[in-house]
Amino acid sequence: MAMDIAMGLRGRTLDWRRLLPLAGGTLLVLGGLFCAWQTWLIADEGAAIERVHRAQDQVAQSLAAELTRERHTLQQQLDALDPVATRADPAYAATLLRGKLPQTQAVEFYSGTLDEVLRANYREFGYAKAAQLMAAQSADGDPLAQTLPKGAGDRRLSFVLPMGARQRPTAWVLFELPFATLEERFNAVPPQGGRLELRQGDDRGRGDVQLLTHGSLSAVSESVGKPVAGSNLSVVAGLPGAYIVLPKSWLLTALLALLGLAGGIYLLWLRGRVPGLSLGKNKISNEEPILSDLIDNTPEPAKPEARPAKPAAAAAPVAVTVDPTIFRAYDVRGIVGKSLNVDVARLLGQSIGTVMREKGLREIVVGRDGRLSGPELTGALSDGLREAGIDVIDIGAVPTPVVYYAAYRFNTGSGVAVTGSHNPPDYNGFKIVVGGETLSEGSIQDLYRRIAANELERGGKGSLRHIDVVPDYVERITSDVQASRRLKVVVDCGNGIPGAVAPQVLEGIGCEIIPLFCDVDGTFPNHHPDPSDPHNLEDLILAVKSTGADLGVAFDGDGDRLGVVTRTGEIIFPDRTLMLFARDVLSRQPGATIIYDVKCTGHLKGQILDAGGSPLMWRTGHSLIKSKMRETGAELAGEMSGHFFFKERWYGFDDGIYAGARLLEILAGDLDERTPEEIFATCPKGVSTPELKIEMQEGEHYKFIEKFRQSASFGAAALTTIDGVRADWLDGWGLVRASNTTPILVLRFDADNEAALKRIQQVFREQLHAVDPALKLPF
Repeated sequence: MAMDIAMGLRGRTLDWRRLLPLAGGTLLVLGGLFCAWQTWLIADEGAAIERVHRAQDQVAQSLAAELTRERHTLQQQLDALDPVATRADPAYAATLLRGKLPQTQAVEFYSGTLDEVLRANYREFGYAKAAQLMAAQSADGDPLAQTLPKGAGDRRLSFVLPMGARQRPTAWVLFELPFATLEERFNAVPPQGGRLELRQGDDRGRGDVQLLTHGSLSAVSESVGKPVAGSNLSVVAGLPGAYIVLPKSWLLTALLALLGLAGGIYLLWLRGRVPGLSLGKNKISNEEPILSDLIDNTPEPAKPEARPAKPAAAAAPVAVTVDPTIFRAYDVRGIVGKSLNVDVARLLGQSIGTVMREKGLREIVVGRDGRLSGPELTGALSDGLREAGIDVIDIGAVPTPVVYYAAYRFNTGSGVAVTGSHNPPDYNGFKIVVGGETLSEGSIQDLYRRIAANELERGGKGSLRHIDVVPDYVERITSDVQASRRLKVVVDCGNGIPGAVAPQVLEGIGCEIIPLFCDVDGTFPNHHPDPSDPHNLEDLILAVKSTGADLGVAFDGDGDRLGVVTRTGEIIFPDRTLMLFARDVLSRQPGATIIYDVKCTGHLKGQILDAGGSPLMWRTGHSLIKSKMRETGAELAGEMSGHFFFKERWYGFDDGIYAGARLLEILAGDLDERTPEEIFATCPKGVSTPELKIEMQEGEHYKFIEKFRQSASFGAAALTTIDGVRADWLDGWGLVRASNTTPILVLRFDADNEAALKRIQQVFREQLHAVDPALKLPF
């Protein structure tokens, strides 16, 4: 029996060793075939993408040709009308055109000045229609065609054409045609294995509203589409994804295929020619082994490798140089083309995704403001997040608060707003929320550390979805906040992204809105979108006075800050606006904590106490304020910069648009129907300065503050040093701190009267010059 077992073991071992060349050769051949398949995929990838791009061009040209034909037909019939008869009876002229153009579904005449459109109630008139008419008036060439929603899923193609001379038209005519014609032309072109999308957006081809799509659902959309000439439509290509796991070099994969096939065939040939061949370092003996040999030479099983706690660093360092100075206290921000580009954005996405994976989070919301660099940076950020295995929900061009809202709405708890906020047009950046926490200070620096150490998740296959959440955001606010009387309000969006949302919200709560610079333009052609600077409010003040409006409100570039001016032209500083918010919130939440930053007036503390609240001064910075709100359970917070944070009836994040709605609700809800000026007059004020700024070299402002904190002496004043140095006297206070977003010193002074203000400023002037005698002071 024992002899049978021994013989069986010897036989099986011998067979196994002789099969090694066969197994090895077979695996090499299969590997070679796999590499050959990968070579074909790589070689065909470019051709596949080219086929989709050709289809994209074909659709864009087909649609442009259809629009040109329609425009020519409409203009030809319009030019044939008698201008005098048309002015006398535009309704009859419209009927006449409908008879000559049976394909049209609506014809509407408007004056050459469009005064009736400027005065219209846009909620009833239609925001999109009003925007198209006003855009036609300011267009350099032919007004762009677009589509208009008509309810119940219906959509129409619309043209606005001039009657008479283009420079001084006697009338503007709006034509609405069936959208079906464009839909037929769009669907007539096969997507060639990819996906085609028809979107509507701005004149740079970056559409935000998806109108039509057909093709592969798995195709990945490009960030920039092909513009359809003569319209604000664009055709976006979704590129087919091939299963390519090897480096994308067909020469390398072809070489591997040849080596695999040649090596495999050679081993198979060699096995048949040389009996007893072994792949090991020893040749097989003709003598059969005994059982003890098998036992002694059996290797121990390999111990499993320990899984690293963090993603293993790649062998090669990160090739992209990342400027550490863009990782600031509250966000990541830099100059596009210098310290910030798509490579940095992609790495940042991987770093954020790595943090999320460690926390067990798998989905994130991404949105962008109206800056020209936004689409490209957002696309790269999303690529990095998906590389780390994170699913991305792209909500398009929206204010930063809408990104925060979407993170709640879709229950992701995580979001990134790609925004330069109130900075110049060449800036851009990222405000980041992970797991409900707005990243700041150490958490921001940790993102850089991971990039520098190349400790990044990679190889993931996160998904990408595009969702429009703006209607839901508007509905959420207007269903809860309402103005009990109709106030006339000028809304200045400074050409920032709030212009796409704020007018809808404020009109939706029941106010009459006069838009000012509400068309989104990332070059900010009229004034800088920063309401904390009084110079940027001059246009708003003039508009309020000239229109007889009750109030003027202004938003910054990404919509998370609010500025306010009255009918008389008075700028209401945010710390006084916070007094009204505190009274309102405390009327329903008595005893609640109200947080304000170190730049706010000393009168605010007394107002909060008088209203039955618990005042708490804290450091400046939206991330720091939100963190303190979570820690203390505060119902409301505000900053002198115009950030307001409502937890009561809202979600606790800073939202300038929502704050504007809550302010108008308070001002319009006064039982005595006092004017906004009379209501603001109940908020005490002294003599104060706006934020004063001293520019410095990058990093020097931090060094200066440290020296100032150590050397400055303010006698009997109460000092607060949680953020810079604030000195409070009985009749006023002064502050100097280092900005965490730009290399500047920020100063503010507030006192009961002019004499006290000048005295406090003189004390600070002496102390500042004691640190740097050459410092140029703005007071």
